[in-house]
Amino acid sequence: MTAEQKISKTRNVLLWVAQVILALTFIWVGSMKIFAPEQLPFPWVKDNPGLALITGFVDLLGGIGIVLPALLRIQPRLTVYAAYGIIALMIAASIFHISRGEAQDIGFNIFTVALGVLVAWGRK
Repeated sequence: MTAEQKISKTRNVLLWVAQVILALTFIWVGSMKIFAPEQLPFPWVKDNPGLALITGFVDLLGGIGIVLPALLRIQPRLTVYAAYGIIALMIAASIFHISRGEAQDIGFNIFTVALGVLVAWGRK
């Protein structure tokens, strides 16, 4: 195995780890927002249950879209589009939190944007 093949294999493993982390996170949070929003610690969920439901479905779609197309090798470019969607969603969530005076809560959003950028760059 050449050095280039080892880098490629390592890169692929790293991308899959990032995709699985994103998928599990978004599927879990999306499911919680849809089926058990009262168990989430976010005050905005209780303030606006309609927004929680909508973002729950968007989260589920992002979680599925970040792994399923690449995993099934059917339209794998959709994984890149899902990564772009996750990036946009997390930027919007950061703006939302800042507007509510919750800027201290955007660390997770920033981390998620970084993972989304990694997947979008690596899978393009």
